[in-house]
Amino acid sequence: MAELRSDTEKEAVTAAIGKSRKLAARVPRLILEARRVASTVIHGLHGRRRAGAGENFWQYRRFVNGEPSHNVDWRRSARDDHLYVREREWEASHIIWLWVDRSPSMDFNSRATEWSKLDRALVVSFALAEVLVQGGERVGIPELMRPTANRNVIEKMAQAMLHDAGERPSLPPNFAPAQFSEVLLVSDLWSPVAELRRTIGQLAANGARGHVVQVVDPAEESFPYSGRVEFVESEGLGSITAGRAELWRAEYQTLVANHRAALRAEAEQFGWTFTVHRTNRGPTELLFAIHGQMGAGAHTIIKSRRPAHSSSDARA
Repeated sequence: MAELRSDTEKEAVTAAIGKSRKLAARVPRLILEARRVASTVIHGLHGRRRAGAGENFWQYRRFVNGEPSHNVDWRRSARDDHLYVREREWEASHIIWLWVDRSPSMDFNSRATEWSKLDRALVVSFALAEVLVQGGERVGIPELMRPTANRNVIEKMAQAMLHDAGERPSLPPNFAPAQFSEVLLVSDLWSPVAELRRTIGQLAANGARGHVVQVVDPAEESFPYSGRVEFVESEGLGSITAGRAELWRAEYQTLVANHRAALRAEAEQFGWTFTVHRTNRGPTELLFAIHGQMGAGAHTIIKSRRPAHSSSDARA
């Protein structure tokens, strides 16, 4: 068994398992069920039903001129003046790749919140994975865990992270997600903008849709420091001391705003969403935000996959 890399990370993962189950349970099941029932084509954090290859009956629809005659359900058609086709449900599950930045910069929290960025990112990713799996989707972690629909997905994710003997990069490794899969990146994104551009470009090359979440501590935006302060870079790049830190505030906030604007522009250039989450806000807020973003892209993706003869105009 690979040696655990850090006691801090072990504690964060263990604590996140319990917190994430409670978070997933708080997601209104009725809302998820209502969305599933209201639309037969939506996918995302719950089951998806749409016409395609499968064994489960979905619905009858009118026969369309030009279709093969063997598609006709003659028993159903005999009860009416029209010909009907028996449609089956498309059973292909969706794959969502989750990447949580576990680099040293994520293990930080200021006095403004009890949550470290790592704790928050783990809890939300675990909770999202549980809701996705309950909806019949498959969840994976690049190079750590193959896509799975196992009901114990939280434990599987936690174990994969705990026993990961590799490095802790801020962004995921280069891999090739399938065309209709989705990718979620959760990081503080203090890396150079060029690195995010390169990463998203590689992941989006096959048509995968993605979501970028920047998790930040409130102090990283407001810069509430004053007087003589030593700032230590968490990933070994040294330290710097400010004699009067408050004099740096305006310039620092401008740099942060410019950096974020550049990150957002890179994500949106590839059609990916970009969300900022502050650790003094509730985790459920972020979970709902991701939920809405995944659902928003469902119709576009499914339209490109659905057989032409199953359009709404052809249904009874």
